[in-house]
Formats: sequence, C-alpha cells, structure tokens
Amino acid sequence: MELWSEIRRRVVTGELSLRQACSEYGLNFRTVRKIVRHPEPPPFRAPAPRAKPVLGPFLAIVQQIIDDDQHAPAKQRHTARRIYERLRDEHNYLGCASIVREAVRLYKQSQAEVFVPLLHPPGQAQCDFGRADVIVAGLRHKAALFVLTLPQSNARFGCLFPRECTESFHEGHARAFAFFGGVPTRISYDNSKIAVVKLIGPHERRLTREFLRLQGHFAFDAFFCRARKSQEKGHVENGVGYVRRNFLVPVPEADSWDDLNAQLATACRREFERTGQGRDRATVQLLTADRAAFLPLPAEPFEARRIEPVTINSLSLGRFDGNDYSVPTAFAYQALTATGTIDRVRFHRRGAVVAEHVRCWGKGQVRFEPLHYLALLERKPGALDYARPLAGWSLPGAFATLRRRLEEVDPKRGTRHYIRVLRLLESHDLAAVTAAVERALALAVTDADAVRLLLERAQERPAAGFDLRGRPQLSAVSVPPPDLTAYSALTSGKGVKR
Repeated sequence: MELWSEIRRRVVTGELSLRQACSEYGLNFRTVRKIVRHPEPPPFRAPAPRAKPVLGPFLAIVQQIIDDDQHAPAKQRHTARRIYERLRDEHNYLGCASIVREAVRLYKQSQAEVFVPLLHPPGQAQCDFGRADVIVAGLRHKAALFVLTLPQSNARFGCLFPRECTESFHEGHARAFAFFGGVPTRISYDNSKIAVVKLIGPHERRLTREFLRLQGHFAFDAFFCRARKSQEKGHVENGVGYVRRNFLVPVPEADSWDDLNAQLATACRREFERTGQGRDRATVQLLTADRAAFLPLPAEPFEARRIEPVTINSLSLGRFDGNDYSVPTAFAYQALTATGTIDRVRFHRRGAVVAEHVRCWGKGQVRFEPLHYLALLERKPGALDYARPLAGWSLPGAFATLRRRLEEVDPKRGTRHYIRVLRLLESHDLAAVTAAVERALALAVTDADAVRLLLERAQERPAAGFDLRGRPQLSAVSVPPPDLTAYSALTSGKGVKR
C-alpha cells in the first residue's frame, strides 16, 4: 500500500509520467495505469473454479462416502487418505492424493453445521457429568464431576463423587439447588441412562422412575438434547472443562469427600465476583435475576437414593452395587429391599430397617457387622475363633478375661456362655456392657445371666416423686401412713402378741 500511494502521488502531481514511473519502479505500463486510476488497490477477485477433469467423475463417490460416514462409528470413519485408496483400488482413479484431500476438505466444510446463538432466560439451567482426578485420604480416584450451570448469569456449581450413578445424580441436584438458593424452572440434559429409558422422538423421552421422583419433588421442567447433539447445552459442556481447569488444578487433595466438595463449593462461590467475557456486570449481580425466577426449595428434604430388591444368600450377605453387606442371620435366604445413598446402605423388610452399613464405592468388597452373626454362633460356638465376620473385631480386654474364666469353670459350655454375653451388644452399647463385664469380674461372677442382671441393674433409674401439679382431682386424696409397729416388734425380739 505504501508503494501504491507513492507511485500514484508522483504521477498524479506530474512529478513523473507513466513511462518514467514504469522505468523507475520496474513495473508494467498497464500496472502503473491501474495504480493511477484507483485510489487504493482493488479487492482481490478469486478466479473461477478450475475444472477437474481427472477427479470430476469421482466427486459424487467422494461425497457419498462422506455422507455414509455419518452413520458409522466415530472412530471408524474414512480419512482423506482412505478415500483416495478406495478410489484408486475400487474405481481406477489415476489422480494424486493431494487433489482428493482438497476435495474432501471443501465438501466437509460445505456440510459443517452452523449454529444459532441462543437466548437464555433467567431461571434456566444446564446439567452434565465430567471426570477429574482427585486424591482423597491419600488414594487417587477418577471422580465423577457433577456440574450445574446457569447460562444467564454464568454461575456454576460443581461437586465430586466416587462414581456417576443415580445416587450421585440426585445428590448433585440437591446440593446445587441448596447452593443457589432455589430450583431452576428448566434444566437441560443429555441422554444419560440415569434419566432416560428410551428415546421416543427428537426431544421426547421415556424417563426412569428415579428421575421422575427427582423431577416430581422439585417440580422443574426437563429438556433433553437430540442424540449426539451436546451443543444444545453448550454452556455446561464448556462449564465442566472450566471447573476442571480452574478449580481442580493442581490435583486437589483432601481427607474426605465432604472436605473436597467444601473446597470446590468455596471456589465456585468465589467466582461470583468475576465479570465474564462479553458481560457488563459481575455474576453475583446477574444471579439476582436467576434467583427471582427460581422455584422455591421444597420444605420436605429430598433423599438421594437408589432402591433395589436383594435376595440374601447362605452367608447372610446381600449384594448392592457390586458389593456384599451382612444382615442378621435370621434373614438368610429371604428377599429384602436395599436402599443406597451417598454414604449409607440400608436393608429393609416391610418398611423396617434390619441392617445398615457405611457405603462402599469399590467393587467386589464385603462389609461385615459382627453382631449379625452372634445368634448363629451361639448355636455353633466352635466357629467363634474362625468366624470371618469377627476377624479384627476389637473389644476391651475385659471380654477376653471373662471368656477365659467362663471356659475354665465350664470347658464344654463356657464358649457358649461367652457368646451370650456378646449378644448383649445387640441391645446395649459397648460402654454399658463393658462396665457390666468389669463389675462381674470384680465380683468373681462366672455366669452370663449374672452379667445380664448387672447390666440391667446399672441401667435402672429410681422412681421420681409423684407430682400432683396439673392433677387437681388427686389433691384431696389422703393416704394414711403405714403402721410399722409389727416390724418394730420383730426387730426387738419380743414377737407379736395375738
């Protein structure tokens, strides 16, 4: 442009003639005349497309291959190199590979989808799961990262779970709603099996029972993207990556999952003060409009859980989510109901809880409760020292001393009597039973029933005085004091006169 301006100025002002400008600048006469005629260089005009005499007859085949790839697995689609090889081997194409590559590029570019910028009204949200590495209690986990975003205000909430499942899906929603202080009116999802049983139409879905329970409790509307069209909820798709890059780098460490999620919630809340790109106000200011449009939080708390029928096996174990949990041996071979939450697993029968364990997130693990097997061991005392459920069961030293004494007094039934003492733990806490055992040892008692009586005696409470307040009908009742003279005669040794 600088040379163009200089030549034109010198010719227009008469400093140089056209031919002198050609000679001085080494340009063609027509080029100099063009410079003089135009104040600035004219825009570039692309030449008309050149004919493709070699590739032209094969373009329809190339396009058909690319179109058919839309129905093929994403990792088994044609590359430009593979299309060239097929043209060469199957259709006797004699041209070079570079021409085919260019044709493939141009056709894919012409078929690329163009998106419409969307308007996000206040009160609407988008939800998705991602993955992130974390360290909890010194162990590295590939955690499930739940993220719920509000596109209108650009607010984000994230929490981490050991695995993506129905319970973590529910718990993530409950925590997100509590974090934002309300329930979004509409939430967009992909087609996860946690929520969707079957795709019926572009946006119509047959939903799982547990998702309907979640939706019915919080009363929000659900929108599901078209299959393989995750861009319809692009805000949360980007939000998952944003949370992972900005809040989980370096790899976070914590003593527990609760501590880890507390750190993540603090980071999400700190982000409220940030003004996003292309926005004129901070997130905390825009969040006011979202909260005004939210539905109120239900008064009744929501339990994030999954329910499954379970058949208890011969070892009195029930399987839930790939792990075995013990129940009292009286329920062996019976059908129970298992309820799993984020941190607990409960087994029910007719609505009553018969066993409860801390949730195990691994696979193929077994959780025993020693108390569940004491009734069986009372009938099979010989298995006491080899019972796997009792392995590692730590009891105070007084119990071992009592067992030794019971077995010394009665070698045949001493172990059974000791198990009867252990069964007191089924209905009393360890501290109370331990105190009773220590009291029995101090009194040199070697009987299980005596330990039970000592335990019950220690838990007795003296009767309190009868309070007449609020009972006016009893205030006029008079009870004469008892005559104790007969007892005095007995204690004096004179006897009672008849």
